Amino acid sequence: MLIDFFYTLRAAKLPVSVKEYLTLLEALQAGVVGPRNPEACSLEDFYHLARCTLVKDEKHYDKFDRAFAAYFQGVEQLADFTRDIPAEWLRQALQRLLSEEQKAAAPRYDYDQLFEELRKRLEEQKERHAGGNKWIGTGGTSPFGHGGYNPQGIRIGGQGGNRSAVKVWEQRLYRDYDDTQELGTRNIKMALRRLRRFAREGSALELDLPDTIRATAANAGCLDIKMVPERHNHVKVLLLMDVGGTMDEHIQRVEELFSAARAEFKHLVFYYFHNCVYDYVWKNNRRRYAEKIPTWDVIRTYNKDYKLILVGDATMSPYEILQPGGSVEYNNEEPGAEWLQRLTHAYPHHVWINPEPQGVWEYRQSIGIIRQLVGGRMYPLTLKGLEEAMRLLSK
Repeated sequence: MLIDFFYTLRAAKLPVSVKEYLTLLEALQAGVVGPRNPEACSLEDFYHLARCTLVKDEKHYDKFDRAFAAYFQGVEQLADFTRDIPAEWLRQALQRLLSEEQKAAAPRYDYDQLFEELRKRLEEQKERHAGGNKWIGTGGTSPFGHGGYNPQGIRIGGQGGNRSAVKVWEQRLYRDYDDTQELGTRNIKMALRRLRRFAREGSALELDLPDTIRATAANAGCLDIKMVPERHNHVKVLLLMDVGGTMDEHIQRVEELFSAARAEFKHLVFYYFHNCVYDYVWKNNRRRYAEKIPTWDVIRTYNKDYKLILVGDATMSPYEILQPGGSVEYNNEEPGAEWLQRLTHAYPHHVWINPEPQGVWEYRQSIGIIRQLVGGRMYPLTLKGLEEAMRLLSK
């Protein structure tokens, strides 16, 4: 069983060696986890032991988590038909079957009213609630809670699904995009190469054949080798990437773009944001609450020689762009529109790359707003879209 697990990790491009695998087996034989250690015999305990012994760099944690989940999926949840079906599961399943009439009748509040009504509910509600259109709970059409439907509410816990939450009341964790993702095609790199301005930099590492021939001829035929610095793409790129939420559907394609950009641009600086850029960005999603980087510092650090590329689906509540305090996660003092205007003013050469299919853009109000803010410079994450975007940036 563990041999197959080992090969699963290798197939996921994790640098796991036989020595590390043998270390894991020794730990199991010593009873660090397992039946001989009643205090540590769950799958979660084995997960921590395996990660500790097999993964030597935290940048590989995300790959390990995905490979582990894929291999051990369902191990602790083998079907037990003697148990009753959970009433909570049935209740939520029924509550999701809302008619179009019920959805149309869902209560709607403007931005300020929404928070005032939530305050009232928090003062009045004393117990858990499911269904209905008023209280904080699950299912139904209430603007507060999760598991139901409302065109613009506040999701409190649970999983999202309708992409209509104005705020999310939970601490959400995202993962960094993987810049080692191997591309199944070189087309993305070829599209990015339209944004090129080569210059010779660094030490002399490359043979200068014309100059070598000239110098050898001038030296009476004695070989006189001439070297020049290697040519590099001199273009500077500032890459801002939306992460988490609705962007989870586009992880693979964005990782391919990110990986290609890392390989193609020598001068590449990247940061993450969520939904819309506000007063801070971050470099590491595991430490995004502790290591915030003010957006003003980014603008002051990198001058207008940088080409600005924003990557995001621009799918959010319009409040997140236009309203102070509109961020789905925290109370921003200035609207996202102000920060986007500052960025586009600071970096005249800018584009927005959108992984959402271009056919749905006209049906998303937030996409229309973002397109207007970036001066119409929004392109789809397709080969044609990338080529057009790079052609614009190269002018």
